[in-house]
Amino acid sequence: MGRRSDHSRAELRDLIIDEGHRQMALHGFARFSARQVARAIGYSVGTIYNVFPSLDHLLLAINTRTFERWADYLRTRLDVAGDDRIRSLVEAYFGFARDNPNLWMAIYDHRLPPGMRMPEEDAQRRAILTGIVMQEIAVVVDRPPDAVQRLARSLIATVHGHCTFDLNGTFALMGEPDPVAMALERVREALR
Repeated sequence: MGRRSDHSRAELRDLIIDEGHRQMALHGFARFSARQVARAIGYSVGTIYNVFPSLDHLLLAINTRTFERWADYLRTRLDVAGDDRIRSLVEAYFGFARDNPNLWMAIYDHRLPPGMRMPEEDAQRRAILTGIVMQEIAVVVDRPPDAVQRLARSLIATVHGHCTFDLNGTFALMGEPDPVAMALERVREALR
């Protein structure tokens, strides 16, 4: 493939992330390929590695994009939530995962190699999602901010576990007909 120079570095970065995100949604983490991304955008795989130092950096950027879309999804659902915002939050967690299973699972399938730290910008952009959850929980419980943060993380883990069992079919094998209601019960118990 011939060398192209149609895009600035910033434009290339966006183009690569956009296509990487699309490829991840279609194929999932296990079948993701930087070569396929390069082919789809008309550049060589070397171009990707000129923009992203490694595949891990590309995967971080793609997963951060998923976090941003997930946060937008939660905000949209909360905008029309009515009085039971906790129910809307739990339902939106499941809704996003069910609507975007490959993207959602890729967040948790990708592990950083030993010694590699997540760039601060990615960490901050991802933290917006947890911040949304913390805001909603802070309205319901009367606790100091650090306790709200710990509770939010614990509740995210609880809902996440239920959501994972829903998506991977474990709850279906167990005969559980309503994983969302089950997760909501656990959240309400913790909030009481």
